[in-house]
Amino acid sequence: MMSLRSIARSAPRALARASTTSTISRCQRTSNILSARPTSFLRTQQVSAFSTSLLRKAMAGEVDEEVSAKLASEIDFEKDVKQNEPLPASIKDFLDNSAFKVEDVPGREDVVLTRTFGDEKITVTFSISDLHSYEPDMMEDQAMEDDLEDIESGQNQQEQRTGAADLAEEANEDLEAGSDEAAVPCRLNIVIEKPNKGALNIEALAQDGAVVVENLYYYADPKLAHSTDANAVHAAQDAYPGPPFGSLDEDLQILMERYLEERGITQALALFAPDYMDFKEQKEYMAWLKNVKAFIDA
Repeated sequence: MMSLRSIARSAPRALARASTTSTISRCQRTSNILSARPTSFLRTQQVSAFSTSLLRKAMAGEVDEEVSAKLASEIDFEKDVKQNEPLPASIKDFLDNSAFKVEDVPGREDVVLTRTFGDEKITVTFSISDLHSYEPDMMEDQAMEDDLEDIESGQNQQEQRTGAADLAEEANEDLEAGSDEAAVPCRLNIVIEKPNKGALNIEALAQDGAVVVENLYYYADPKLAHSTDANAVHAAQDAYPGPPFGSLDEDLQILMERYLEERGITQALALFAPDYMDFKEQKEYMAWLKNVKAFIDA
């Protein structure tokens, strides 16, 4: 489920659109009035007021002003959302209390957390691209459809109406309850390096306040764990990946999870990463709007 901000962003903003349309209509009426004036008057005005700026405007596209106005309304909308949406407590608590240093480069999708633990260097990376590639699980929707089919085929009309109403009410309650959840999972790439000893590479998922380990690899060359170039990616693919984490002995799985907790891969990180992913996406989207508007207006 997408965040409330994402839902609000995709909803139609009728007032903003009406304002934009009104502005364009005034421009069009002004243009019509000018076109109705005598040709000689226009010729005199053009000669006396000629400048490079007018020439530049004349060469611009016909929808530039409309696009710019729409971008401006989107920027205003995002500012309003930001003012009414405080910084999540999970982000503030993590930044204040965690040993990790947050590296957030404007304009890039990845967020990198780094820290040391004894002689180990620990790196945790996640990306806002998960917000765009996430597809909600459709199993509950399918189950609801199956229940509706059972009601239609196996009960009388009164029972059908009652059952359908109950299902609709349950669906609304689920939506209302889900709107408060940070339901978009965040993929974590965790690398633990030791000098001259290689690296462990853990692929995990931060969701619902828990870090769920999916895969665990060991690389003699730490560069393979980071996979920063094509050669490293190719070499990592050729290396033996190890067994699926879920197939390991249960006691070993539990011990590895405790091993990660000692190094800061905790519930606090599991809460922080999805919320910060959404927070960063908001910042990047606002910057994108401003950059596009500046380009259109230039």
